[in-house]
Amino acid sequence: MLMEGKFTLEAPIQKIWNTLLEAETLLSCIPGAEKIERLDERTYDCVVKQKVGPISVKFQFKSILTKIESPTHVEIEGEGEDIAKAGHFVQKSVVDLREISPNEVEVAYKSEVNIVGKLAMFGDRIMRAKAKKVEEEFTRALQERLRRMG
Repeated sequence: MLMEGKFTLEAPIQKIWNTLLEAETLLSCIPGAEKIERLDERTYDCVVKQKVGPISVKFQFKSILTKIESPTHVEIEGEGEDIAKAGHFVQKSVVDLREISPNEVEVAYKSEVNIVGKLAMFGDRIMRAKAKKVEEEFTRALQERLRRMG
């Protein structure tokens, strides 16, 4: 399943870049995140809980930054599974930051997510709707965090 989108943040590009890669930012901004720990410069250990349709899942996974071009481009690969074995996923994402003005940045992302198990039965429509909701919540939380940081 391919998911892609764009949103705009109000802050300098370098500040957004630095903030986006902090484990604390991801933990506080990703809906349902219970644990995001930076293991090294490129690897994060994550636990995220979500409800998709009638199923609650708790994904445990690793995300690895496979390509970094500061402050405009990052590629991420992740793999993990639901703790209760409701599904397994593999994900590849690309995130690009483009400066619109000195204090405004467009963030574009594209993620290819492959899910197997019970979660796969929901199909693209439900999964896309859930992904869009998570994106909106993440964007709001990230913008608020950037505002609080000054």
